[in-house]
Amino acid sequence: MEKRYKPGEFALKINRSVGTLRLWDRSGKLPAKRLPSGQRYYTEEDLNKALRLDRPLIKKKIIVYTRVSSPKQKQDLIRQSEAMEQFCLARGYIIDEVIEEIGGGLNYTRPQFLRLMKMIENREVKILVIAFKDRLCRFGFEYFEYFLTTHEGKLVIANAQTLSPQQELIEDLMAVIHSFSSRLYGLRKYKKEISKIISEPEPTEIR
Repeated sequence: MEKRYKPGEFALKINRSVGTLRLWDRSGKLPAKRLPSGQRYYTEEDLNKALRLDRPLIKKKIIVYTRVSSPKQKQDLIRQSEAMEQFCLARGYIIDEVIEEIGGGLNYTRPQFLRLMKMIENREVKILVIAFKDRLCRFGFEYFEYFLTTHEGKLVIANAQTLSPQQELIEDLMAVIHSFSSRLYGLRKYKKEISKIISEPEPTEIR
């Protein structure tokens, strides 16, 4: 059975007064439902509608995101942005903002990447355009795409592999290998220490 809210309960839910609800009911802004006895009540559908009434209008944007790994690739970043602008122009997209970033694809705390995630969370992004998947992130791309689509956004990938430098991929793979190697070394060292402790004779208790 659908949950019903009495006017007092509903007013608390949306942080408004019962008087405001009566005003909205009379004006038709948010009509209350009524029982045969005439008593007013509200439903979950009314709750969602009321919350939308208070939500400020947000202009949804078409965003281009471009990235390179190091400052040495600054010219590559410029070319990547220009190529994406041409890509959008050919498809009739009017770009609201181009977000450029220098940082590794394995770094998920990049400032502009986090700003983009916040914009998506706030449902500010209508279309996100990238040259290739790895411009956004090396791993977990499917989750990012899911996050965008569930926040009313659309992802457009140009699939311009020439704008995804092979050297970057090699560097990222080397970083992954180094990370796992360090962990493996740490585990081996830890294993040796454990073995040493186990092999040591127990101290003789003196009575």
